[in-house]
Amino acid sequence: MANMLSQLTSAEQVRLLEEMNYMNLEEIRAFCAARAIPFRIVVEYSNGQVKATKDTDRKPMVLARVRHYLATGEVGRPTRIPAAIVREDAPPQRPGVRDRLYYRWYAKEFDGVMRLLRDLTGGRFKDGAVARVLAMEFWTGGEAPTLEAFACAWTQAKAEQHRLLTPEYAYLTDLQHQRADADWKVVRIAKARSHLSERDESRGLTPARAGMEAEEAAAGTDAAPQLEASTSPASLPTPRARAPRRLD
Repeated sequence: MANMLSQLTSAEQVRLLEEMNYMNLEEIRAFCAARAIPFRIVVEYSNGQVKATKDTDRKPMVLARVRHYLATGEVGRPTRIPAAIVREDAPPQRPGVRDRLYYRWYAKEFDGVMRLLRDLTGGRFKDGAVARVLAMEFWTGGEAPTLEAFACAWTQAKAEQHRLLTPEYAYLTDLQHQRADADWKVVRIAKARSHLSERDESRGLTPARAGMEAEEAAAGTDAAPQLEASTSPASLPTPRARAPRRLD
């Protein structure tokens, strides 16, 4: 499988890489699991243990690993949350603006955190794709921002949420360009299976329901797609490009 792309013509390489965007998350993860390509985020603990979490990389990040694998045969390393920002207890019920948002401390069930974020944004803050992607961007970058910094970062990220929509989210991209008609499901399945099924042993991948990205988007509360967190360069800007510190 190493350097599979070199076995294709330039036109075939372009087609393969474009059609990979039409694989949904179930198909991509099946492909990765069969080849030990990581897609689950791992977390470090103070005792030195490293464990896989329920969190997974966003589609652009996973596809970037798949493309790297097809070009080199290397599976890459998983995204890792450093021990310094991991806490196993819950956040305080009444956090202050300078309290930090440690890993997993952003969750809608933590009313005190949500209430303070709404207060800091004049009531505009709401849980959604932008907030979740932003939180994971901080954590995978090794930073637990203060709640004040996170609120400021969310305000800027919310204004730039269109940057979350990348070509890897094929349905939403086609919808934006008015290419998602009644036959889109058939087109998606055909594109998703074509090159990988012909050129690789992935012929056995079972097409999951089409338009998974659309369903994820509908499940969110933001207008942006319901995207999974990652450290992909195509995701939100790095925190140091944002005010006051770093920057759904």
